[in-house]
Amino acid sequence: QVQLVESGGGLVQAGGSLRLSCAASGRAFGSYHIGWFRQAPGKERDFVATITWSGSETYYADFVKGRFTISRDSAKNMVYLQMNSLKNEETAVYSCAARSIYVSGTYGGPGTYAYWGQGTQVTVSS
Repeated sequence: QVQLVESGGGLVQAGGSLRLSCAASGRAFGSYHIGWFRQAPGKERDFVATITWSGSETYYADFVKGRFTISRDSAKNMVYLQMNSLKNEETAVYSCAARSIYVSGTYGGPGTYAYWGQGTQVTVSS
């Protein structure tokens, strides 16, 4: 019922910036919170940030606070993740996901997000 497609990944030098985009269905923006997660090679998937369906609240993992910004443009059915001051260890596949507004639990739990995009590769080099 909800489809998500990420874009904007690529190769960036350490200290540089990238903006990721997540294109979602209208329902995702109306009844779902949208989150960003990342998974580095050989590691578990980590929570990065989430924005509520209304766009009035945002949540960030501690390791990205002050550097990353999540935002949404409901008119365009888009959610963005602006990433600044990128570090080598942040090389990963970044995915957006949709979580029903009726689901309880921490926003950082991947299991609470029912719909996922295919992911976009972000590679940070020295």
